[in-house]
Amino acid sequence: MSEHFETNAIRNQNERSQFSEHSTPLYLTSSFVFEDAEDMRASFAEEKERNLYSRFTNPNTTEFVNKIIEMEGAEAGYAFATGMAAIFTSFAALLKAGEHIVSCSSVFGSTHAMFTKFFPKWNIETTYFKVNEVDLLESLIQENTKILYIETPTNPAVDILDLELIGKIAKKHNLIYIVDNCFATPYVQQPIKFGADLVIHSATKLIDGQGRVLGGITVGNKELMHEIYLFARNTGPAMSPFNAWVLSKSLETLAIRVEKHAENAQKVAEFLEQHSNVNMVKYPFLKSHPQYEIAKKQMKLGGNIVAFEIKGGIDAGRTFLNNIKMCSLSANLGDTRTIVTHPSSTTHSKLSEKDRLEVGITDGLVRVSVGLENVADIIADIEQALDFNAN
Repeated sequence: MSEHFETNAIRNQNERSQFSEHSTPLYLTSSFVFEDAEDMRASFAEEKERNLYSRFTNPNTTEFVNKIIEMEGAEAGYAFATGMAAIFTSFAALLKAGEHIVSCSSVFGSTHAMFTKFFPKWNIETTYFKVNEVDLLESLIQENTKILYIETPTNPAVDILDLELIGKIAKKHNLIYIVDNCFATPYVQQPIKFGADLVIHSATKLIDGQGRVLGGITVGNKELMHEIYLFARNTGPAMSPFNAWVLSKSLETLAIRVEKHAENAQKVAEFLEQHSNVNMVKYPFLKSHPQYEIAKKQMKLGGNIVAFEIKGGIDAGRTFLNNIKMCSLSANLGDTRTIVTHPSSTTHSKLSEKDRLEVGITDGLVRVSVGLENVADIIADIEQALDFNAN
């Protein structure tokens, strides 16, 4: 294959069938046939690499997985129905009762719920460290700690964690190092280069890029991925062939889309930084970002997520959303369409105020997933909503 990301994203696809199609076809089949009894036996015994049943593998999911493996510099992978299916299955496959997780406190809300509400039922506990307290991380590692987990950039406050520094800590203590790379995509950063054992994506976001389908994927070390594959094969969280086909085609335009997303996001962030009704703006490639130097070290671009704090708290946040005209009000992100979300009153409203503040979610925080519209139109809509809010 080529040394260039864009070429591989387009040209890395399944072999053509006898019909000589240019674009990979859909394989909408639940199962596959065998030549004879011995072929069937050997296939189920994993003596042969072949498709058995679409809950296990399918040509469309294989193509999608192979593309992400190539992009992330991984050894193996598995595609899931959703990003949360990828996260849950990866942890459930690798953990047993009595083991322990160390995680950054700034994680997606459903991941937080998994750690605090569901895993304790199986005697699996999680200890959190704050993004600005990485120096305390080692003190949290216990004899039974198995996994070290982070997101970077974080959701929704867009904080940055040092992938390389945390990778060295994980290696020193022989921990499985897992990184949620959803906000960055493999085009912007590759955590495996910095020591990650596994990388997880919600493919629903920028990988799809158009708000069409759900999907998740985990890639990384082949021994760990084999454990995850066996668990997934028996528990059934597989991605559908149709979604895999859509997502594989989406990857062909990932680079060019993310370049434009980041260009627009940079301009939106710079505009917000100058607005009198804004207290604070966080975007990885703004020099004012607390972890700007770390972001420049490990990220190719700043991504498409901008977080900012409106003066006036939770009521001002609601007013801002109510006066948005063009941008979408949605809980999704990574779409062609710009999306604005007010976490305190929506996605993170079930957290206590103390818990929200600990992960940087103030009452006035707004998350903007900057889309691909003309940036002048995006800024104009945000500006008129902010100006109305000021009045």
